[in-house]
Amino acid sequence: MVIREDEICARVVSIINSAGEPLETKEVEQRVREKLKSAGITRTKIFYRLNLLRGDGAINGKFIGPGKGVWIWWKKEIVKK
Repeated sequence: MVIREDEICARVVSIINSAGEPLETKEVEQRVREKLKSAGITRTKIFYRLNLLRGDGAINGKFIGPGKGVWIWWKKEIVKK
């Protein structure tokens, strides 16, 4: 089964936007794998997509903790004026 890169990004955004709380990278990874049912999706690929989406402004992400630490991800809030 070949999964297009844009499908991974779409699933990541969908998972983060539907979550009621910030998610760790590990949680996002588990949920993406459940949805796409593929063993070919590595943590590195998902982390790369998460950082691309953060850079594009589609989601928010923050590094927390000492050492290797943990990244948390949450949906981009729309600020109404």
